[in-house]
Amino acid sequence: MKSRRNFVKKFTAGLTVPILPYKSFNTIENYSLSRSPEQFWKAVRASFPLQKSRVYFNNGTFGPSPYPVLETINEQLKDFNTRGEYGSTKKTRKKIAEYVKVKPEEISLTHNTTEGINIVTWGLDLKKGDEVIISKQEHVGNALPWLNRAKLHGIVLKPFEPGKTAEENLAIIESMITAKTRVIAIPHITCTTGLVLPIKQICSLARNKNIFTAIDGAHGSGTFDLDLKELGCDTYATSCHKWMLGPNGTGFLYIKEEHLDRVQAYWVGGYTDTGWDLYATPPTINGYVPTAHRYDYGSQNAAVYAGVDSAIDFMMNIGQKNIEARVKELASYLQNSLLELDSKVEMLTPTENESRISMTGFRLKNMDYLEFNKYASQNDFRIRVVPESGLNSIRISTHIYNNKEEIDRFVDLVKNT
Repeated sequence: MKSRRNFVKKFTAGLTVPILPYKSFNTIENYSLSRSPEQFWKAVRASFPLQKSRVYFNNGTFGPSPYPVLETINEQLKDFNTRGEYGSTKKTRKKIAEYVKVKPEEISLTHNTTEGINIVTWGLDLKKGDEVIISKQEHVGNALPWLNRAKLHGIVLKPFEPGKTAEENLAIIESMITAKTRVIAIPHITCTTGLVLPIKQICSLARNKNIFTAIDGAHGSGTFDLDLKELGCDTYATSCHKWMLGPNGTGFLYIKEEHLDRVQAYWVGGYTDTGWDLYATPPTINGYVPTAHRYDYGSQNAAVYAGVDSAIDFMMNIGQKNIEARVKELASYLQNSLLELDSKVEMLTPTENESRISMTGFRLKNMDYLEFNKYASQNDFRIRVVPESGLNSIRISTHIYNNKEEIDRFVDLVKNT
């Protein structure tokens, strides 16, 4: 209780936004998640500036920040500009590392998932003919860097169509491995249907065959109670502006410490090096810092990364295990409700418990997906359509600010198509 009181006290001092959301968040202390779960989640919802008249079901694209995050950014921007201070991101690196249970030295601060993926894609020593296993349902942020490397350097991409179960997906990947396989570059959760791939088992398989694992974690951080050491991947790139509810323009890349010298830093600058000398003959760079800080060179917006600190505080005060359970509960409730509309809906997201978490993908049998998107928007629902991979489908993201009443309203909308 003391940590939550300190949390609320910290973010209610000198407010420039309406105080009601903070008072509402403070009332979480008055509810037991086990005895009054809906009251608890209503109190959480009141901490977000989202419009009450509009249902937001697109967290997989952008996760709106709660008031404490917005206020922290405003306060820090004002403070740095008032005092003429540059600011530091050291605290953020440490807090992110604690959040995903790794060392601060293994965390590089990036601006988004795609930046982290590019650092790995171009940093690995791959030669013409080397094979990279990738799925056919990639976000452009993971697909294009690897496609570009294949175009320029002749590596061979081997894409697979994901299956419906963890066992099936593990078997598919294992069957694709050859003596030339160097990397498995796949999403933790697909952006298309919300399929959760069995990353821990895939990484174990890869490790036993000396294959590098580069995971697109855009939808993993903030949904799962992540333990990246236990997951066993070599790298994990993600954004803070989706399920972590942090500000736009923030993300991080985890690189296992033993691979720091294996992933070459190409874009370098301040904080990358251990020393350089233009007066030497020839001019020299002594080497790279012995941490993942070598990849996030130059100026960073410390005020924005302070917003990441605040977002993690917000999540951890609720409890990441509680958040994981809540997003899965809501997504399961939606999926089960849609499955009852068998005559109207073709479900794309797996029903297997371990292969789903926070996003639900489906097609309507009687309406074009773009037409339904307009229909949903006219009825005050913000959703996402999925033209990627030729799916031409609908994707619904449910996070902790959503509730079952909103889901019921959406299912009624589908019934009326």
